[in-house]
Amino acid sequence: MEFKNELSLRVEAAEDVVCRFLPDVEGMQKTIFEAMEYGVTAGGKRLRPILMNETFQLFGGKGDVIEPFMAAIEMIHTYSLIHDDLPAMDNDSLRRGKPTVHIAFGEAMGVLAGDALLNYAFETALNAYDADTDVKSVTEAMRILARNAGVFGMIGGQVVDVEAEKKQLEVTEDMLHFIYDLKTGALIEASMMIGAVLAGATESQVQAIEGIAKNIGLAFQIQDDILDIEGDEATLGKPIGSDIRNEKSTYVTFAGMEKSKEEVKRLTDEAIAELNKLPVHNEFLVELLSYLVYRDK
Repeated sequence: MEFKNELSLRVEAAEDVVCRFLPDVEGMQKTIFEAMEYGVTAGGKRLRPILMNETFQLFGGKGDVIEPFMAAIEMIHTYSLIHDDLPAMDNDSLRRGKPTVHIAFGEAMGVLAGDALLNYAFETALNAYDADTDVKSVTEAMRILARNAGVFGMIGGQVVDVEAEKKQLEVTEDMLHFIYDLKTGALIEASMMIGAVLAGATESQVQAIEGIAKNIGLAFQIQDDILDIEGDEATLGKPIGSDIRNEKSTYVTFAGMEKSKEEVKRLTDEAIAELNKLPVHNEFLVELLSYLVYRDK
């Protein structure tokens, strides 16, 4: 299997799914539709919807019930990036090589575009009830999506991250793991768990997937910290060194570069080992997990 070719095909397919669910740019409020589309189509890697679909395939999922959730998870991810870039948060002007949404459309519209994508994500996911599938599974997938995007998931991690930065709190290892597990890991966990649930995986299999995704989410964020120091700005599509400029505590500043790289490898190796223990197998998914944390952008 030529991984990069296979990944390109899956990115293209995921892009098609996500864009198909975006609202038409029309009406008196068309500016918000333009801003939503601008944020979503700015060149993302589509890793979360791909992870979701590959886990769905891993457990033998059939049909198009997965598609509304693929689009919804990417909308939620994009909304979080739009809000992260705002002046009150990270105050970034470049995202994926393009001006951030609030730079392109104004700060107020940046706030509203994020709000719109979050709401529209759930409206989109609700389309899964129209598919010929188990209603109980769709409801459980909705619960996972809502919880992992909210105060017990991504937003909860962002709260602790912002408070630590603004109040200049001393960040402990436990606090850093909490932030990473929720802020970054929660949507990765949601992606893989939803794929498993909609495919009819058993409760123990869903729990195993949650543990695998938790490790990958943490490794993914540590790799982000590494790339913020060692990455190439042109490849990343955003300025490097923003964590240092913002005096933000990261795993690298806490543990050092060498230990950070060791931790990325340990977490990834453990996740892949657990994935290989499952009675089902998806070669591309195994390769994808490695790619997620050994990427250069």
